[in-house]
Amino acid sequence: MAKPAALMLQGTGSDVGKSLLVAGLARAFTRRGLKVRPFKPQNMSNNAAVTAEGGEIGRAQALQARACGAAPSVHMNPVLLKPQSDVGAQVVVQGKVWGNASARDYGALKAELMPKVLESFRLVSQDADLVLIEGAGSPAEINLRDGDIANMGFAEAADVPVVLIGDIDRGGVIASIVGTWTLLPPSERARLKGIVVNKFRGDVTLFDSGLDVIARETGLPCFGVVPYFAEARRLPAEDALAMEGYRNHKGSPPPRPSPVEGEGEVGLGGPMFPPPLRGRVRVGGNHAAGSDTDPIIRVAVPVISRIANFDDLDPLIAEPDVVVTFVRAGEAIPGDVDLVILPGSKATIADLAFLRAQGWDIDIAAHLRRGGQVLGLCGGYQMLGTIVRDPRGVEGAPGEVSGLNLLDIKTDLSGDKTLNETTGTELVSGAAVRGYEIHMGRTSGPACARPMLKLGDRSDGAVSPDGRVMGCYLHGLFAADGFRHAFLTRLRERPASGLAFETEIEAVLNRLAAHLETHMNLDALLRTAQRRDPQIA
Repeated sequence: MAKPAALMLQGTGSDVGKSLLVAGLARAFTRRGLKVRPFKPQNMSNNAAVTAEGGEIGRAQALQARACGAAPSVHMNPVLLKPQSDVGAQVVVQGKVWGNASARDYGALKAELMPKVLESFRLVSQDADLVLIEGAGSPAEINLRDGDIANMGFAEAADVPVVLIGDIDRGGVIASIVGTWTLLPPSERARLKGIVVNKFRGDVTLFDSGLDVIARETGLPCFGVVPYFAEARRLPAEDALAMEGYRNHKGSPPPRPSPVEGEGEVGLGGPMFPPPLRGRVRVGGNHAAGSDTDPIIRVAVPVISRIANFDDLDPLIAEPDVVVTFVRAGEAIPGDVDLVILPGSKATIADLAFLRAQGWDIDIAAHLRRGGQVLGLCGGYQMLGTIVRDPRGVEGAPGEVSGLNLLDIKTDLSGDKTLNETTGTELVSGAAVRGYEIHMGRTSGPACARPMLKLGDRSDGAVSPDGRVMGCYLHGLFAADGFRHAFLTRLRERPASGLAFETEIEAVLNRLAAHLETHMNLDALLRTAQRRDPQIA
C-alpha cells in the first residue's frame, strides 16, 4: 500500500507556533483541493475538545480538523496528557482515560503507547491525501529521547520527513535552530528537510544573512520566513502557555520594540504594529473604576493553577464592549467588575485551595455584596457549591473540601467521565446554546431545581434564588451569538455588537491560510511531504 503524503512540523521549543502553522497549512492545502488531515502523536494540554465518538483530543487538533473541513477524531491525537499536578497527569489514550501517571511512570509507559499511536496514524492516513503532523516541545530534549513518541521517535517509526520551526519573536532563533540540529544524531538530522522561521516582525530581507548562517551550519533550506500574524490570538489556544499572549491589551498595539531586537538577529523598521484586535484583554487586577454610564462590560477571571478550557472566554474577549481581566496569583479581583467567571479546572479541590490562598473567595464575596454576578463553568461550577468530594482520588489525593457555598449543590468526583457534544437553550433568555461537556463528577442539590440550561431532555447547572450566581457544565456556550448578547445585556444594556463569532473564526483561518501562501513555499513543502524516502526508514 502506497504511503500517503505526510509532513511533520517540529519546533525548537514549546509555543513556537506549530499548532497554528499546521492549522493554516491545513486550510491552505484544503483550499487547493487536497483531503488534508491533522495528527499529533502526543499532546499535553488541559484545553480539550470532544469528538463525535465520545472521546477527547487536544483543542488544537480540533481546530486543525476544522481547518481541513473534517470532523475531529480521537485518532488525530491518540495520546493526550492532562496535567493535574506539578509531577503527574491524567493519560488519555485514543480518546478515553487510561489512568493517572507521574512523569517518571509515564516515561516507562511510552513504549507501550507507540503501537496505539502508529495505529491511529494509519487510520488517519487512510482518509487523506496529506497528513500534517505536529510535534510536541522540541526534538532536542535528548534526555527524553528513549521511547519518544512525540517527535523524532514517531518520525522514525512512521517514516515521515520533518520541518523544523523556530520562533524569532522570542530571540535566539539562529542558536535554537543550529543547536537543535547539532544535538540530533545523524539519522534524525537526515529527516530534517528544511526550516521555517516564524513570528517575524519588520523587514524580512534584514534576516537574509541569518538564513545564510543557518544554511551554512546545517545545510537546511528555508521554506519561509513567516511574519507575525496578530490575528492568531483570535483562534483557540492549545494550552496555558498561550495565555501569556494576553498580556498585551488587545484593543491597542503592543509596546514598540527597540530598533534592533532578537539578540542582533533582526533589524526592525517601518510599519511594524500588528492591526489591533477587536476585543480587549487586561492582565492584572488594577484599573480605574467605571461610571454608571460606562458602556464597557468588565469581566474578571481568576487564573487558577490548573485552568482548563479557557478558550470558553474567547467570544467575550472578541466583543468590542467587553474587557476581560485575567487576575493572576497575588492580585486582587478588581472591585468594579460586573461579572466574575470561575473557569474550568483539571483539579477542582486543589484549585479551590489555590483560590482561597489568593484571597479570591473574600474578593468574590465582596463582589456579590456590591451587586455583582458570578458564573462558574465546569470545575468553576463545582467550586460554587457546598462541598466537593473525591473519595477515589480521581483528581489527586482522596478527600473532600468545602466549596464557596454560593449554590446549594454538592459534587462527587466519581463515576465515568462525561464526554459529549450537545445543544440546548438557556432558560432565562430562551436563547440557543451549543457546546460540549467534559468532566468528572456528578452534581446534585436543591439549587439544581433552578437549572441554568436545558440540554435536550435534561437540565444542566444551577442558579441562585436571586439569579446573581449561576453555573453549568457546558463548555463553549459563549460562542452562540444570541445567547452571548442576551447574557451580556443582563449585565448592562447594550446594542448587539454584530459579532458572529464562528463566522469570524472561519474568516481568520482563511486569512491565516492566505498569509502562509504568501510567505511560505507551499509547493516545496508538498513535494517534501510526497517524497517519503524509504532509504532512511
